[in-house]
Amino acid sequence: MHTLCRTATHHAAVAPSAWICRFAPSVPRGGAVLDLACGGGRHTRLFLARGHHVTAVDRDLSGLTDLDNGTDLERLEIDLENGQPFALSGRQFAAVVVTNYLYRPALPALVEAVAPGGLLLYETFAIGNERFGKPSNPDFLLRPAELLRVVEGHLRILAYEDLQVAVPKPACVQRIAAARPA
Repeated sequence: MHTLCRTATHHAAVAPSAWICRFAPSVPRGGAVLDLACGGGRHTRLFLARGHHVTAVDRDLSGLTDLDNGTDLERLEIDLENGQPFALSGRQFAAVVVTNYLYRPALPALVEAVAPGGLLLYETFAIGNERFGKPSNPDFLLRPAELLRVVEGHLRILAYEDLQVAVPKPACVQRIAAARPA
């Protein structure tokens, strides 16, 4: 297991998601990774450390200020919800990584952004999470089997879960790992 997956030694002391760590070794070696709504960059750091070029996208990239401006990191400060067409339309990635974020209008474009042989790794909150706090607005909570329906007919499902977790905090989540055939 990659060191970043075992310890929280990087910026903001937040470890990468166990779900993302589980599938990170399956991302084609050297392939470009999109970390959408990257926040503090825990998954950006993970994939940079694994030797991938990473496109980190968020409306606020201040969580990445400690990272070098090397050739392996592309920073895009974009408000994904401003009513504009999906900002990365036409680009494809060996992995599209999204955690703790849901903007339904972008879901089809995210599926299309998975390159042949690439993966969609998605994990976010689901209906039922309102019992535990935020997010509690149904606009930001996945409906039952919603991630399955998003990828159906486009990607092959490698793993899917819709469950209540206790770590890192109690929450209801859905997560999927899905691949586009090579």
